[in-house]
Amino acid sequence: MAQSAVPATGTSTTAPISAKAIAPWAVFFGILMLVLLYFVGAEQGSTALISGEGVHEWVHDGRHLLGFPCH
Repeated sequence: MAQSAVPATGTSTTAPISAKAIAPWAVFFGILMLVLLYFVGAEQGSTALISGEGVHEWVHDGRHLLGFPCH
């Protein structure tokens, strides 16, 4: 008797996720990425929100990796 590799107890289906369910998460992560891009790319320049060199030192290598000049 040959055995099948597929279980005989039915197939499983996944329910589609609606755009309404994804939209809040997409907006949240989009804003988070924009804030991250600001801190890596523009903070400590003419639009600095935080004084000092702390943010610059934390994101220094990331700036060079992404091609942002900082010197």
